[in-house]
Amino acid sequence: MPQYLTVGHLLRQLQNLDPGLPIRLAINPDFPFTHYLGAEIVVRDGKAFIADDGQEDYLPPSVSDALAWA
Repeated sequence: MPQYLTVGHLLRQLQNLDPGLPIRLAINPDFPFTHYLGAEIVVRDGKAFIADDGQEDYLPPSVSDALAWA
């Protein structure tokens, strides 16, 4: 996985997933929480931005393990 994710890399990873599957952002390995992603995508200065839309809950330990954050 590249350090700097592109739209193409993201699309390839998502293409075989259920389109109704909710997406959460895993934040901060030292204080792991899940966050909602905003619905809008803003493109500026050659980059796509997706806003955080608030904190949901603690990140499940199984996800921390899969991300090698534990």
